[in-house]
Amino acid sequence: MTTDNILCGDSINLTKELKENSVHMFLSDIPYGIGLDDWDVLHANSNSAYGGKSPAQSKAGAVFKKRGKPINGWSEADKKIPYEYQEWCATWASDWYRALKPGGSVMIFAGRRYAHRCIAALEDAGFNFRDLLGWVRPKAVYRAQRLSIVYDRRGDESSSALWSGWRVGNLKPTFEPIIWAFKPYKVTIADNVKEHGVGAYNQEKLIEYFGSSDNIFECGMASGEGGLHEAQKPIKLMEALIELVTIENQLVVDPFAGSGTTAVAANNLGRKFLAIERNPDLIKTIQKRL
Repeated sequence: MTTDNILCGDSINLTKELKENSVHMFLSDIPYGIGLDDWDVLHANSNSAYGGKSPAQSKAGAVFKKRGKPINGWSEADKKIPYEYQEWCATWASDWYRALKPGGSVMIFAGRRYAHRCIAALEDAGFNFRDLLGWVRPKAVYRAQRLSIVYDRRGDESSSALWSGWRVGNLKPTFEPIIWAFKPYKVTIADNVKEHGVGAYNQEKLIEYFGSSDNIFECGMASGEGGLHEAQKPIKLMEALIELVTIENQLVVDPFAGSGTTAVAANNLGRKFLAIERNPDLIKTIQKRL
């Protein structure tokens, strides 16, 4: 590892400096645009309800720092949030496409709510959408307020009884999608693999990790692995994805590196890697982990 492997700065600008057809894989847990923290607010909406905090969120601690969606209906500004997320994805998708080798894979954690917007931005940039993989987490923090409690606070006993068992929010978020796209190749996958070293996938490796070649798999954190970032992912999961589509000495790039799990996984597997992160404190975390 050298300091050239880790860059501190805005990845949208730094990925413009990557050489054309030089990257074998982009693997990144990008911001989901759901307001998890300040870095995850990717729109110009000034609705005061967005980004606020409820009593339940305060009790939840670091997992739910801010409210990720409005509570008093959806204004016209609120409705624009998905479009603005897609526009944000478009600011980097074309540079990823230019830098990736033909047949190379992009694998992105983009969240359930706006993953389709990210896919659209990738397709607009020239990528082909291959599959939507499903990562199942053994544990998921769940906060869906009971509707009856809302009515209890209002002193509305009849409504509380009528809507007992109903909740406000989402189902338990155990599933997260992983977008799998690729840069189109000219002739066949077999020809492309010989020319560029990418395009096919290693089914046997996936079976070694998860016991099957299914596109849905469960994977949790190893003991003592977590706690470095709000959106941290398991090293084993990143290793499985890297081994699925690359071989040793190929280049894996993570433009939204966070705590550096992709870099750690790539380094463990003998891949070259480039981690880009704009938070200096997280850069220190990445360096320490490596």
